Amino acid sequence: MARPRRRRNRLSMTSLIDVIFLLLLFFMLTSTFSKFSEIELTAATSGAGAAVEAKPFFLQLDVDRLRLNGATVSLDRLSASPLAEAKEGTPLLVSLSDAVDSQRLADLLIALRAFPALRVTVLEG
Repeated sequence: MARPRRRRNRLSMTSLIDVIFLLLLFFMLTSTFSKFSEIELTAATSGAGAAVEAKPFFLQLDVDRLRLNGATVSLDRLSASPLAEAKEGTPLLVSLSDAVDSQRLADLLIALRAFPALRVTVLEG
């Protein structure tokens, strides 16, 4: 007795492609993209600088602490520091410890954008 031939059903790829497209669309619309910002850096040059009457500020950046002219201050409390009353063109010298990473420096430079009167110079560590 001969067996009847089994008919092979073809799979439709259309519904699979539709599901993949919907998943792709879902993940594209629900994901958030971080916005990168630029930090303007100017290179320090040797030679005579412009004479400024205001005394310079000295900021020491360490991994876990920030000191302004020797007094400890937190990064989020810089607006209440003497930097807020700085005159136009006042130099701010930033000294880095050896253990400071680039993210910590970037966080500081972003926080210092709130003080446009300061002329920030990062000293070589």
